[in-house]
Amino acid sequence: MANKKEYQLKPVEAGNDAGSAIIYANEVVATIAGIAAAEVEGIAEMSNVPSGKIAGKNKNVTRGVKVEVGPEEVSCDLYVVIEYGRPIQKVAQEAQESVRRSLEAMTGLHVVRVDVHVTGVSFEKENNALTAGARNARLGDGRSAGREKEKKAKQSQSKAKAQTEPEAATPEEKPEQTEETQPADGAEQPS
Repeated sequence: MANKKEYQLKPVEAGNDAGSAIIYANEVVATIAGIAAAEVEGIAEMSNVPSGKIAGKNKNVTRGVKVEVGPEEVSCDLYVVIEYGRPIQKVAQEAQESVRRSLEAMTGLHVVRVDVHVTGVSFEKENNALTAGARNARLGDGRSAGREKEKKAKQSQSKAKAQTEPEAATPEEKPEQTEETQPADGAEQPS
C-alpha cells in the first residue's frame, strides 16, 4: 500500500544519538489529525476520503483524513461535513489550526499544509430538534389523553363497585315512617 510508507526522521531534539531516529506511520499521523479535527465545534462528521483511504484499526478516527508524511514535514487533507448554520470558513480555519497545533506538538513535524474539503452540510441537529419537538408534542397529547382515560377508568370502576355492593340507603331512599313504624316515644329508629 502506498499509504503505509514510513519515513525515517531526523531527531527532534538536539542531544539525541546521531544514529537515532523517530519513525511515524501514516496511520499515527492521520489518527492525530482526525481526533484534532473531530474536536472542532461545527464539524458534524468526517466524510470518506475519495481515494487512498488509510485502513487500519482506527478506521473511524482516520475517516476523512489523508496525510503525506515526509522526513521532516507533513501535509494533511481533511474531508468534512459541517453542521448547518455554522460559518463554514470559520469552522474550516479552526480545524486547520487545531490539526496543525496537534501534529506539531505531538510529532515535532513541520505541517506544510492542512487543506479542508467541505463535502457536505449536516441538518442532523435541526432534524433532531424537529423530531424531538414533534415527539414532545405527541407525548404531551398522549399524557393528557392518558389522564382522561385514567379518570374514565376510575369512574367506571366506581360505578361497577356501586352496582355490586349494596349501599346504605340515602335519606331519599329511606321508606317513610308511618305512625305504625315509629317508636312509641316519638324518636326515630337508628339507621
